[in-house]
Amino acid sequence: MGFQLERLAEAKRWLLQALRDLKAAKDSTNAGNYEWASFQAQQSAEKAVKALLHGLGVGAWGHSLVELLETLKNQGSEKIIVYARELDRHYIPSRYPNSYESGYPAMYYDKETAERAINYCEAIINWVRMRLEKIGLRM
Repeated sequence: MGFQLERLAEAKRWLLQALRDLKAAKDSTNAGNYEWASFQAQQSAEKAVKALLHGLGVGAWGHSLVELLETLKNQGSEKIIVYARELDRHYIPSRYPNSYESGYPAMYYDKETAERAINYCEAIINWVRMRLEKIGLRM
């Protein structure tokens, strides 16, 4: 029983940080920092999925949401995978100018993109929360 409590405590730590990152994404959107908001949404969703993996006692390494979800062996809905693919696209290009032939990331991001990333992130967090509740973590 102790191992189960440790797993749930670790899952809670990851989920709490995921929620903070989601708030930061919303704050960045409100400030007009759309590229940063998109990255923060990806980070939030990544930490939420890692929370679920920790809760299940599964290793959680890497940054790709798609690959992390594959660890769950088809427990994810097709919609969640689509959202994960979209969010994974913001992991590098939202931060590095050399992701583009010219310009810098802020030139390629807008409010609509940031809001879509946040919506996808929220859907993933809700999906994770439902699964964490099934294994005993209620927040």
